[in-house]
Amino acid sequence: MPLALFLGLCIAFLVSGFASAGDIKIVSVDPYTNVTSYHRTEVEPDTYSFANTVMGVHQTGRFQDGGSSNVGYVVSTDGGTTWTRGFLPGTTVFANPPGPWGRATDPSVAYDPAHDVWMVNILAMTGTTGKAILVSRSTDGGLTFGNPVTVASTQGSQFFDKNWIACDTTPSSPFYGTCYTEWDDANTGNKLHVARSTDGGLSWTASSVPSASVVGGQPVVQPDGTVVMPIDNGSETFVNSFVSADGGASFQGPFPISFITAHLVAGNLRVHELPSAEVDATGRVYTVWNDCRFRSGCSSNDIVMSTSTNGQSWTPVVRIPIDAANSTVDHFLPGIGVEPGTGGDTAHLGLLYYFYPVSTCSAATCQLSVGYIESFDGGATWTEPVTVSRMRNTWLPLTTQGYMVGDYMSTSFVGGLAFPVFMVARQGTCQLGQITSCTVPSVVPTAGLMGGPGRVPVRDDPILYTGPSQTGFRGLRQAN
Repeated sequence: MPLALFLGLCIAFLVSGFASAGDIKIVSVDPYTNVTSYHRTEVEPDTYSFANTVMGVHQTGRFQDGGSSNVGYVVSTDGGTTWTRGFLPGTTVFANPPGPWGRATDPSVAYDPAHDVWMVNILAMTGTTGKAILVSRSTDGGLTFGNPVTVASTQGSQFFDKNWIACDTTPSSPFYGTCYTEWDDANTGNKLHVARSTDGGLSWTASSVPSASVVGGQPVVQPDGTVVMPIDNGSETFVNSFVSADGGASFQGPFPISFITAHLVAGNLRVHELPSAEVDATGRVYTVWNDCRFRSGCSSNDIVMSTSTNGQSWTPVVRIPIDAANSTVDHFLPGIGVEPGTGGDTAHLGLLYYFYPVSTCSAATCQLSVGYIESFDGGATWTEPVTVSRMRNTWLPLTTQGYMVGDYMSTSFVGGLAFPVFMVARQGTCQLGQITSCTVPSVVPTAGLMGGPGRVPVRDDPILYTGPSQTGFRGLRQAN
């Protein structure tokens, strides 16, 4: 059903390049009323688009110590004009019909055109422990979903976490219609797991993978069928990649991309340095994350990028020039997208990210903002950024790792315009079990996002900081 325009749910800070509140519409609001989680809260979105359809998925009803009441989805089949929302059936005890699991988290979405199936990949939880990797399937264009298929379930003390899904969408690929999901096991040293499906997600087979400690991977599939998976090592101090050239039967790696040096984001905001990845029509893979190496004294984070054509050798890291390297702005939680059909030196990239205008702030004073920037030449130059919305950290659900909008987000294109799903917040303090205390809905841009005027080239910026990362979440495993 089409939902009302988003009006007045963020602070009206009018600055150059700011998209007004009327440019955004609400597409989903948490409907659940159990007293054990924060309500009217939706966090951690992912999106995917194919042809004229774009779908977003998100946690709904966030628990303080991990997971949510269920996973919601929103879909537009007309290029972002109208949107339908729903909530997955057969997942948690709060779903309709109810499923066996206490909570759901870490949603991601993909489309398999060979079998015409939309798939939502989630982590099912018992208490605060990830216990199963599930895939919910839609065969009617993403309008409705069936009860989930179990990809893998834990044995003994295993603790699954940070899953992701992708499908091979190129008809000429020898593995067209194969889908891949990855995750890690926190209780065995963050061990890497991958499974693949060749029948539209109905059944899944484990891949042979190297013994490696990982977290937060995002597999993408090149046009020739090669799977490239940028992923952090288990301590989030290095970005690596793993590669499969045999349809996911086996993976090789890790291949080094870069070390990570990250500034501790202020304001008690939950931020992990997980990579965001996409692939263009020529097979070039882009991966981005937040990093402070180009800032004197690691004073704040940039969004940085590396690319690869084979998934094994990667270009030197560059700073995306959202603003000057001596600015006070802190950037984090990036989500990169590539317009379908574009590639190489004419690839159209979109980058959504959160930021603080001033990195030295407190939970009460930080202006948590959503920004967008794009490139029309594969990342050689970038438009001026636009600010999409602003809010206060204290309006968000407070988890055991800080105020939360999510550990990731993404950007998807329809008709040359970006249609990301992201979170904003209404003024108020979230209280467990209180339906009216706060509102953190899922929103989309009404007519798609475009970058600002002008083009800023990527320069060979000097690395100004090579010391230890300042991030505060190293070694913590309650990352759901």
